[in-house]
Amino acid sequence: MAIVIPVFNQLNYTRGCIESLRAGGIADAQIIVINNASTDGTLEYLNANPQIQAAHNAANLGCGGAWTQGSKLSKSPWTVVMNNDVLVPRGCMEGLVDFATKENFDIVSPAMCEGEMDYDLASHATEVMKQMKDVVRSDIAYGVCFMVHRRVFEVIGYFDNDPKLGGYEDDEYFRRARKAGFRLAVTGRAFLHHFGSITQKSIKADSGGKIKSLGDREYYRRKTGQTWLKRKIAQVRNGMREAQWQRSELSRFGRTLHQKREDGQWKSF
Repeated sequence: MAIVIPVFNQLNYTRGCIESLRAGGIADAQIIVINNASTDGTLEYLNANPQIQAAHNAANLGCGGAWTQGSKLSKSPWTVVMNNDVLVPRGCMEGLVDFATKENFDIVSPAMCEGEMDYDLASHATEVMKQMKDVVRSDIAYGVCFMVHRRVFEVIGYFDNDPKLGGYEDDEYFRRARKAGFRLAVTGRAFLHHFGSITQKSIKADSGGKIKSLGDREYYRRKTGQTWLKRKIAQVRNGMREAQWQRSELSRFGRTLHQKREDGQWKSF
């Protein structure tokens, strides 16, 4: 397994992510960091950790470009593409591979909690992964963290680096994968914590409010053929499906595969 992490500043989150991977038994040699022209000490940190494979770009290539760059450096059957604002507890990466291999899926994401890190991640993750190990949400994946088998790259290629897709690169790739017949899922056998789109929020804040969204939504819809009618049908279908997942998971376990931590409370999605 190789783990690709694109970064643009936010060194503290990058460091925390890498330390959590190390604590979970992931070797530095498995980690590929794509540094998108960071200016906050990220370069120096990576130079001080030479076992981590790093690529330093003179300009910010965005998610699509960095994901492609890192995935092409991967020599493993499985490549995990992951945000840097996550914490990965022990057992998460193994759970992804175990599920994908045994259940024959091609793109797989872990269950996750988003938001405040004010709980015991290790014990909570262990409990979730044990209790919900057989829970599956089929035909979806999360751009925060998703594992891709090499056969997917070989058939449909890598990620679209069109800068106008900023924030939609994951959805675009998942659409192509489904169209090619590949199977996607979120599994309860893996779990991580996501602080919540830290880099995107920082870029928007640094723009002084000039940037509302990193991508052009209407452009993306046109590019992927999402007519008004198709979008409405998809919204209804997806809404019904997500509501069914939530009801089933809450009734069986009192929690869902997608949680949020806010003001000391758990919220389910």
